[in-house]
Amino acid sequence: MTKRFIALAVLAAGPALATPGGPIDTLQQGTYVCELPGDATGPAGLRQPHRDFTVINSSSYTAEGVRGTYLLTGDRVVFTSGPRQGHNFTRLSANFLREIGADGQPGRLRCVRRVVNNK
Repeated sequence: MTKRFIALAVLAAGPALATPGGPIDTLQQGTYVCELPGDATGPAGLRQPHRDFTVINSSSYTAEGVRGTYLLTGDRVVFTSGPRQGHNFTRLSANFLREIGADGQPGRLRCVRRVVNNK
């Protein structure tokens, strides 16, 4: 009887509270192509193919043929293992990430999920 009461009390309490950084989520699956901004005298972006990665499922990605994991809380993406371990991004939209520098400020690198119109 006591176990049943405790179980009902836990269920009645509602969902668990979000983590301090915001709700846990996952990125859209697909390949994220990365670039640095260009300037008015040349291309709008300078591709950085060695920084590209592919989100494959759940909180997993591949880069350079190696699998890793990431954690997305709120709009903050932290690569927790694999070749991008320690890299941080902020999610600006469902398909657009901007790297966060060691100083916590937005960096220059941006990664955009490849879709039909941005091959």
